Amino acid sequence: MNVRQTSRIQELITEERLYEILGRMRQVKIAIVGDFFLDKYLVIDPSRSEASLETGLEAYQVVETRHSPGAAGTVAANLIAMGVGAVHAVGFCGDDGEGYELRQGLRRLGVSDERLITIGAVHTPTYMKPMRIGADGAETEMNRLDRKNWCPLNREVEERIIQAICEIVAMVDGIIIGDQVQERNHGAVSDKIRDELSRCAKEHADKIFLADSRMRVGEFRYMNVKPNQQEAAKAMSYKFAKSNAHNDEQAARCGKALSEQVEGRVFLTLGSEGMLVIGGDSTIRVPAVPVSGPIDIVGAGDSAGAGLIAALCAGATPEEAAAIANLAASITIRKLGTTGTADAGEIIESYEFCSGMKF
Repeated sequence: MNVRQTSRIQELITEERLYEILGRMRQVKIAIVGDFFLDKYLVIDPSRSEASLETGLEAYQVVETRHSPGAAGTVAANLIAMGVGAVHAVGFCGDDGEGYELRQGLRRLGVSDERLITIGAVHTPTYMKPMRIGADGAETEMNRLDRKNWCPLNREVEERIIQAICEIVAMVDGIIIGDQVQERNHGAVSDKIRDELSRCAKEHADKIFLADSRMRVGEFRYMNVKPNQQEAAKAMSYKFAKSNAHNDEQAARCGKALSEQVEGRVFLTLGSEGMLVIGGDSTIRVPAVPVSGPIDIVGAGDSAGAGLIAALCAGATPEEAAAIANLAASITIRKLGTTGTADAGEIIESYEFCSGMKF
């Protein structure tokens, strides 16, 4: 399969065009349908540890807590940072303290939580991240503690989310779907809700739909999808040659099959190798932005997804949108120990940095 190669972001988008698209984002309205988690950081100071009188075990002392919207909430934070005019959350949370903190975090960002449904019978999905303070003052993440729901979403909640989708689709320019929960039907994107989203995408062809799903990307229809190589391979039962994990031809074949199955464009992320944009008879490789020094890839996919949907809604071509997505990801991976965001100014700085590089 012929893959059009590009070696520089500047081959796909000019600086003037980048400014234009980022400026247009201020008029864009986007809904995020999916799994809103709470990221809760527990900062532990080892110098303050005590021995438990009851068990004799070391009792860690938490000296600081931080929390922020995670999973679909990370996408929301990136959209706001990029300057998107209006962002709406569609999903659910529990009637608990974590749900309160999640809502407060979304509201602080400026995200509308009007269609984030509170359910008394579920937990707010939470990633608790103990962070140990080292001798140099830096924080290191310890074993994460996850709190998820282990029962399928009930039908009443499904119907309320579907109603929210039907209401919001007429109000926005695009919908990005964050299907985070691995267990089928346990999260906000159940089989029934996914079918409704696919129906909406077909009916509202003038809107931009983009799905990002850890386990079921091949089950969406009539929309753009953003898998990584492993997610695409799983969806298509495709086996890559282990000797060359980033072979463009192999990845393009897999992505082409996925594009035909979902009847939409595929933005296939390849980590440090960039992204393949696959649709119709066209396959283009958009290069990653070179990054040196330590990196943290947590949240990179969310920032890329936010860049894609925001740029597409602002009138970017698929290749321009992929270039902006890669610029955004190059920023967030340099923000260590946190699920970072990329704002418009940082995206421009990253572009200018690339412009000065010699190839």
